[in-house]
Amino acid sequence: MSEETIFDKIIAKQIPADIVYEDEQILAFKDIAPKAPVHYLIIPKKRIATLNDANPEDQALLGHMMLTASKLATEAGIAEDGYRVQMNVNKGGGQVVFHIHLHMFGGRQLAE
Repeated sequence: MSEETIFDKIIAKQIPADIVYEDEQILAFKDIAPKAPVHYLIIPKKRIATLNDANPEDQALLGHMMLTASKLATEAGIAEDGYRVQMNVNKGGGQVVFHIHLHMFGGRQLAE
């Protein structure tokens, strides 16, 4: 397996994070450099480097991440006004940490 990422350390509780949700499969926490009033990162506990590395057996995990984003948006009070869910893939797509993660943004009008 590739080198340990900051997300592995957050999952292992070696680095603190402002966790908003956790279950046996995923962890969600507030981004340390938020781009919107609500900006959460939703990560699987299973390390998958990029979306390109996901396999058919990861389908339920990926769906669980999306449904958790919807649940968290409702809990944060931003579901009705709207929010964005984004996953960057590889360096050209803006991915910095090579452990897949969803960004969930909301709480203000988002630009196109």
